[in-house]
Amino acid sequence: MATTNDLKNGLVLNLDGELWSVVEFQHVKPGKGGAFVRTTLKNVLSGKVVDRTFNAGTKVETATVDKRGMQYLYSADDDYVFMDLATYDQISIPLETLGDAAKYLLLEAEVVVAMHEGLPLYVELPTSVVLTVTYTEPGLQGDRSTGGTKPATVETGATVQVPLFISTEERIKVDTRDGRYLGRA
Repeated sequence: MATTNDLKNGLVLNLDGELWSVVEFQHVKPGKGGAFVRTTLKNVLSGKVVDRTFNAGTKVETATVDKRGMQYLYSADDDYVFMDLATYDQISIPLETLGDAAKYLLLEAEVVVAMHEGLPLYVELPTSVVLTVTYTEPGLQGDRSTGGTKPATVETGATVQVPLFISTEERIKVDTRDGRYLGRA
């Protein structure tokens, strides 16, 4: 148990039997009336974001979330197998839990897996990854970086919008949060 005065970004709360991560919080002390805490919460499992207000000093239940460094080994059907870097234990995480992170996951990539009571909640990838372009339409003479974009398929199977001058077999840097092209690697 903690009070709303102890809230900080990334803290996971157990509200009404569901796990919510604190995305943003703000202590407000109006001129009239009692102080309160305005929060933006994200559901850990579904990703739903809600705004919620608590009176200052209200007790909230915190959830214990264990973040572990793991390495991606392989996938079998819709399950992805990771190895704990500290204990060498292997766990299987379903594609639904992995979500969009699966698009940018390379073999032997090191990630952070958040666990609650032995159940994997979500996977945090590095903010950017370097991927090889496996296919894209050829560029034409005169294509410049300030021009348009074209789709490119990368080695993980994801499609990324890249500038017209990028060609097949080039290595590019991609933002894992939104799939944006960041530059050549």
